[in-house]
Amino acid sequence: MNSLELWNKFEDLKKLVLEEGLDAKKELDKLEEKIQTGSHMEATWRLVELARHQDRPYALDYIQRIFEGFIELHGDRYFGDDAAIVAGIGFLDGQPITIIANQKGRTLKENMHRNHGMANPEGYRKALRLAKQAEKFHRPIVTFVDTAGAYPGLGAEERGIGEAIACNLKEFSQLKTPIVCIIIGEGGSGGALGLCVGDKVYMLENAIYSVISPEGGASLLLRDVSKAKDAAAMLRITSKDLMEFKMVNGVIPEPPGGAHTDPDASAALIKEILMRDIKDLSTRNPSVLVRYRNQKIRKSGMWYEDAGV
Repeated sequence: MNSLELWNKFEDLKKLVLEEGLDAKKELDKLEEKIQTGSHMEATWRLVELARHQDRPYALDYIQRIFEGFIELHGDRYFGDDAAIVAGIGFLDGQPITIIANQKGRTLKENMHRNHGMANPEGYRKALRLAKQAEKFHRPIVTFVDTAGAYPGLGAEERGIGEAIACNLKEFSQLKTPIVCIIIGEGGSGGALGLCVGDKVYMLENAIYSVISPEGGASLLLRDVSKAKDAAAMLRITSKDLMEFKMVNGVIPEPPGGAHTDPDASAALIKEILMRDIKDLSTRNPSVLVRYRNQKIRKSGMWYEDAGV
């Protein structure tokens, strides 16, 4: 039974109770609360499924549609190249832009190559190398975020995955060049944060952004991985939630059914926002950009309570 059918049954029950003159207000209120909770949980999980949809446009799909003459650059100059992060230079309406993105794969072979979009330390160091280069040559930076999280493997730990992400958080906050970040699918944990420090941060309508995956949250907090739907609702991971918390600057609408139903339309909306914001941010003093970017970061997660609460 879907949510609409459940609500219809509840309304029929409420009507029957009123007609019979029964005193069941408390019971009806409890039942209504349970239905609302269940509806919210199902709606949130639907967004999780859309964010992970195998046909959803990935970073390279957007890069090809938005930028001209994209040239990919490789390697971190320390260890090697990480295919989970794509980085390079392209042109947006004639202006050179540094583009850094998580990239997933569609087939088994592609996902083995891309490591399902979960980057190793060398991926984040490659991103930082290109970001520093962008600052040197006064190029704006655009990042596309789509990862369940950084890769938690033994090799990644040995090569300093935590330090690499922490270094990106610090350095991106100080870069004297405009940065616009777009969460296009999953924005998972520190793996997403390593590419998501910017002057403007946007989410696609059906994207998610969270400190941990629903499955991870269910395992750690609820001690039952099968309760991932409950954890997803509790974590408040939707674009609507993050906009309410003022963690993002805006939500980019998607075509009915999700971005995969019309990738060209989704790309056009993203391009419009990028052109507007980069034009605006490029007119500002780089030191002022850094100051406001840091003020924004410090306000993230702040919570105010009403007096007397």
